[in-house]
Amino acid sequence: MDKKVEIRREVRQRIKALDEGYKRAAAHTIFERIEALEHFASARCIALYAAMSDEVPTEEVLSRWHIGGRRIVVPRVEGDIMRFYDYDPTTMSSGAYGISEPQGEVECNAEDIDLIIVPARAFTRSGIRLGRGGGFYDKYMSLKGFRAHKSGVAFECQIFDSLPYADHDILVDEVITER
Repeated sequence: MDKKVEIRREVRQRIKALDEGYKRAAAHTIFERIEALEHFASARCIALYAAMSDEVPTEEVLSRWHIGGRRIVVPRVEGDIMRFYDYDPTTMSSGAYGISEPQGEVECNAEDIDLIIVPARAFTRSGIRLGRGGGFYDKYMSLKGFRAHKSGVAFECQIFDSLPYADHDILVDEVITER
């Protein structure tokens, strides 16, 4: 079996074993840590994802950051690419892969993002990430003009000592967990 497939399967089981209360508390801690970063304090535009059930929950922080005076953008998958659009809770609806996506028309240019919060299936502490396999974040973070600080977020159970890595994989600048 492919090593990446094996790791993704293992992580899915690890996350499934976490109860919802733990996930919410962990997310609260993770995002408090992000809010303490200098990169957060100076960010005018933050890219954040709408979480799937097996990712660090973002619903609370989307609501809080949305009313905090910063531009918050969330991804929308369009074919084989991902673009970020202004977050407006009234325009969110189920999109590609059943993920909640913005339906608004105000696209954010890659160079306008100051901080991007990146989910993944697994991370190493050094910033190597293993995504779901579509390469959406790697493609986006490779766009000309993209300069954002990259913060990976994960539950501690998603951290590995090593992961498969290719030259085209984009590392995150740090990985933040609940511990």
